[in-house]
This record gives sequence, C-alpha cells and structure tokens, in this order.
Amino acid sequence: MLVLASASPRRRELLTQAGFSFTVDPAHIPEDPLPGEEPIAYVTRLAREKAQAVYDQLAGADSALAVLGADTTVTLDDQILGKPADGEDAARMLRMLSGRTHRVITGVALVTARAVEAAAEVTTVWFREISGAEIAAYVTTSEPMDKAGAYAIQGRAARWIPRVEGCYFNVVGLPIALVTRLLEDTNF
Repeated sequence: MLVLASASPRRRELLTQAGFSFTVDPAHIPEDPLPGEEPIAYVTRLAREKAQAVYDQLAGADSALAVLGADTTVTLDDQILGKPADGEDAARMLRMLSGRTHRVITGVALVTARAVEAAAEVTTVWFREISGAEIAAYVTTSEPMDKAGAYAIQGRAARWIPRVEGCYFNVVGLPIALVTRLLEDTNF
C-alpha cells in the first residue's frame, strides 16, 4: 500500500494523473530550515521526516507499506523562499522573483520496511518582469498563500513564466518521474 504523507491537493492530483493507487495521511512536523542548512538538504530532510513519521504511525504488521514524503522550496541566490506568512510576505517574494531566474527544489523520500530512499529534483524557472499592480492583484486571489515562493505555475502565475528548464511537475510540487524511479528502485 502506498501512502502519501502530504495534504497537498496538487501532489494528490499528480499521483492520480500518473496512475498510482494510494491513500493520504499527512505528516505534521515543523518545517523550519536548520541554521545554515542548504536548500537540497533542507527539502530532502523534510521529505524523509514526513515519510518516516507517517510510516512509524502506520507500519504495524503491514510489510507492504510504502510512505512517500515530499517537500518543495524555491531558492533565489541560495535564499530559501518557503510559503508566505501573509499577503505582504507573498508580495515581497514575488518582487524578488520578478525578472529573475530561480530554482525550485523538491525533496522526495520513500520509506518501506526494507529501506529509506531520498532524492531531490531541481528545476530552473524564468520569471518575466512583474508590475506592482500585477503582484497586488495576484496576492488578492489568495493563490500564492500556500505555495513555496508565493506562486503556482499551474495557476495565474503561468503568464509570467516564459521558460522552465527541468521537470515541470517538480514546480507544481511532485517530480513524478523521480517518484516512479524511487518506487521501482525499492521494488514497490
């Protein structure tokens, strides 16, 4: 049985689109970066911790259990841009991203009775210049509020993104090809 240790509706949609059967049991752990923690280490640590926490709750006698954890962040000049605290924070992040190239990093981890596997996917995203009025209008939609970097590539922010290099699904929140490889590597 595959369990997704995430409440993200985007991750559920992506796994469903890819044809996976799974249940959802979100992990509830602190998501703050450790002092000096690099972005890739940060997201893979969180993915592992989420998957392990749910695995520990559910494992019992089910040796066929596999728990998938994931965490996504946006980085600009090695600064981690997580989910915005409020509308002002979202606007600040969008001003930082305007006219710049940034990286989206998703850590994924799979915990089974046999192993804990973790990996990360990195995608480069180009933003065109965004006006203050565009940012203000976007923030009022509430779309940026639960997204790393304060935007959803699959939503209204798509109009600001002329180019993506790497896995598009990573930017949405779950690199499906990487998840598939982890599942295959663990013979799930």
